[in-house]
Amino acid sequence: MVKTLTPFDYTTAQPGDAWPALAMPPVARLTLALYCGASGDHNPLHVDSDFARAAGLGDVIAHGMLSMGYMGRTLTQQVPLGALREFSTRFLAMTRIGDQITCTAQVIARFNDAQGMPCLRVAVSAAGHNGEVKAAGEAIIALPSG
Repeated sequence: MVKTLTPFDYTTAQPGDAWPALAMPPVARLTLALYCGASGDHNPLHVDSDFARAAGLGDVIAHGMLSMGYMGRTLTQQVPLGALREFSTRFLAMTRIGDQITCTAQVIARFNDAQGMPCLRVAVSAAGHNGEVKAAGEAIIALPSG
């Protein structure tokens, strides 16, 4: 059973506990244009509809790293940035214009790392409004010692 802590306190989170979900507005062409500028990734698959159609995609697709960024935001809205030790992601499906991405995170384990620091292993994912998982990964969060 998934239990979302209210209010959320990552320092007391246990395996099975969930972060509050982060629901983003639907992906718009403006979102992609702004992300191109912010990331420096100006691949025409993300902003040029004619190019994307010629590539067989039907229309532009969002950057995979945009979904990862949303996942990271899900974590760092609850955890100090300096506590994030590792963050890995697998890109699983394309995000298209109009997809509304919701990110979730759930504690998998509490453990001590090789230096004895208490940590959380957290599963994190980004899914579209139809439930299709766009990206999934894991993060290691250092807990305050003492």
